[in-house]
Amino acid sequence: MAKIQPGNSATKKEAIIQKAATLFKVKSYTAASMRELAEMLGVEASSLYNHIGSKSELLQAICCKVVKEFAVNLNLIECNSTSNISKIEAIIRFHIRIMLYNFDEVYVANHEWKHLKEPYLSDFLNFRRSYEKKLIVLIESGMANNELKIINPYVATLTILSAVRGLEFWHGHKKNVSQEVLENDMINHLLTGLLR
Repeated sequence: MAKIQPGNSATKKEAIIQKAATLFKVKSYTAASMRELAEMLGVEASSLYNHIGSKSELLQAICCKVVKEFAVNLNLIECNSTSNISKIEAIIRFHIRIMLYNFDEVYVANHEWKHLKEPYLSDFLNFRRSYEKKLIVLIESGMANNELKIINPYVATLTILSAVRGLEFWHGHKKNVSQEVLENDMINHLLTGLLR
């Protein structure tokens, strides 16, 4: 019987979570089965349960991992960046990079969160609301300091988050645009609309 190979992951559980994210992205959380996940990993379905309790636990792990990455990054930016503009740029760059390099997990968190069970569903939604509020406050602070033009902070936040989420289309079509050009041009376009 084959064993689960961690690959680039630190643990077998992390390898399972990464494969689950890929499966949930392709098939959706509801349509995917543990048997299909076991086939992707090249193991018996029963051996998965030595590392993970259920399909819902996998979804929780994926969404919690994404939330943690966003929370840690925002905290680092708030502590280390000086101006509001540099903070906003760092946040946009992080959003772009996580969409480029951790796409499967972010895609699942963006689309399949509604299948989370309580209390994970409430925790996830509370984090999203809190994260958006912090971005709004950051933009308000930039306007108060005359770094940014006077705009509706909610609309600006929505525009940034929607634009970066639009990278799902880039993943789907892989146009002849390098990741570096993609990141720098998106930063240019998004920041230009905010600067005074």
